[in-house]
Amino acid sequence: MTRRQKNPLRELTEEEKNWLEKIARSMSEPAINVARAKEILSVADGKSYTEAAKLAGRRSGDAVAGVVQRFNQEGLNAIEPGWKGNRTQKYSVAERERILAEFRRPPDAERDGTKTWSLKTLERVLRKSADGLPEVSADTIRAVLLEAGYSWQKSRTWCHTGQVVRKRKRGKVIVTDPETEAKKN
Repeated sequence: MTRRQKNPLRELTEEEKNWLEKIARSMSEPAINVARAKEILSVADGKSYTEAAKLAGRRSGDAVAGVVQRFNQEGLNAIEPGWKGNRTQKYSVAERERILAEFRRPPDAERDGTKTWSLKTLERVLRKSADGLPEVSADTIRAVLLEAGYSWQKSRTWCHTGQVVRKRKRGKVIVTDPETEAKKN
């Protein structure tokens, strides 16, 4: 004998039922959406959570209970995954600008211990400065620099993507690639 369901499925409207049936039969929808639509339709037909999970190709009736609870609250949005996989940004725009400002400042050999910035030396300087970021990591610095349009070069320096310094007879010249944005995408 099965347990009593804590959050039974509410009555489906005709429009919701049609959409769920369409999604459950779809070949182009993501598999998770198809499985969740099948689970909700099975529960609406009177199946238990465990039976609905097996019919949808899942193992756990607890997961079906969670989908049903979300469906009762959110409606058809419940079949979409709630988490999109993006990590939340730890540092605000001002803190990112602080990283870029420190990077744009030419390093002082005596004070910073280097003549060119590497991720680790930049990390060390940012962590030690009074208005710095005590928990910043080299990975965060790399992400901020890449986002700002810098890339790591073979010369072991960071340069703006699409810009290169060329030696000419009259001196050094900065050459800009007009198709930089097209090549990024």
